[in-house]
Amino acid sequence: MDLDDVLLNQVFEKYEGKFKAIADKKRIRIMNIITRKGEINVCELALLMNMAQSKLSYHLKILLDANLINRVIKGTSSYYSLNQDEVNHLLSSELCCLFRPTW
Repeated sequence: MDLDDVLLNQVFEKYEGKFKAIADKKRIRIMNIITRKGEINVCELALLMNMAQSKLSYHLKILLDANLINRVIKGTSSYYSLNQDEVNHLLSSELCCLFRPTW
């Protein structure tokens, strides 16, 4: 495997993780709520999702690991916001170029 293949494989793995993270309607809903609120406390998010905080934490960790959301701890509470730069990269020219033939 040459260097170009290794680098391309790394790009594939990066996007695979991000798309796996959003391949769940609960996580898409979480991201939508966070988008509409701008920043949201985990307790409020649990109420809006009608989900136990422990179950919500599972989904939040997946989104955090994919770098699609940010977490800030204020006192004893966690607040979440969308990582807009990373979300924008999901439809970036880099990703689009992987599916466009070079002429």
